[in-house]
Amino acid sequence: MAKTSAPVRAIYPTDAEIAAARAAGRSRAQEEARAAEARYDAERDTVVIELDSGATLSIPRALLQGLENATAEQLATVEILSAGGTLLWDTPDVAFSIDGLARGVFGSRPWMSALGREGGSRSTERKAAAARANGAKGGRPKKPAPAAPKKRIRRRKSPA
Repeated sequence: MAKTSAPVRAIYPTDAEIAAARAAGRSRAQEEARAAEARYDAERDTVVIELDSGATLSIPRALLQGLENATAEQLATVEILSAGGTLLWDTPDVAFSIDGLARGVFGSRPWMSALGREGGSRSTERKAAAARANGAKGGRPKKPAPAAPKKRIRRRKSPA
């Protein structure tokens, strides 16, 4: 036996809802970073984004998830979509929000965590010298012991 379903009713937004959505979009467009131009700089191996505010973002390709193994030819095919809100590469299939890039978000949480671990584990002469100097002083300072919790005194109610 065929299952019948209720007819689908279209729901149309009111003029007030449309006006509110347009106002919210205009407000968001003013607050978020928008790309006016984007290109790949092969000499510096960076993606360069000119924002409509006049600022420029220059991000090393190796930091951008999905572009770390892309060829220069693939990187040159960047498109700007969503009124300047998104960068898209068809091959490889990668997209980034301009607002996210401006805030330093170059990929998923695991990708960003891996970038942080890699940066923190790098050893430089400056880090090594600081570690030696700290070791000569006896190492890291010990954390102060936590204060003992205060005892609460309970008062008994006198029998009335």
